[in-house]
Amino acid sequence: MQATVRDFDPETRSGSVFLDDGAEIPFGADAFDAGPLRLLRSGQRVNIRVRDDVITVITLSTFPLPD
Repeated sequence: MQATVRDFDPETRSGSVFLDDGAEIPFGADAFDAGPLRLLRSGQRVNIRVRDDVITVITLSTFPLPD
């Protein structure tokens, strides 16, 4: 699934994204650490994996989601 970064705090490695339908979903450090990223910026397109309404992985849209 794709989304757009709303905000990101590099100190806590958490933030939130907007889904294409406008819904906002937060993500925590565990989801950020599951991908190969070091930083996110507002407005970036990302791939996310959601399980039970929680983002478990977030990565740039040009990177594949890890298994």
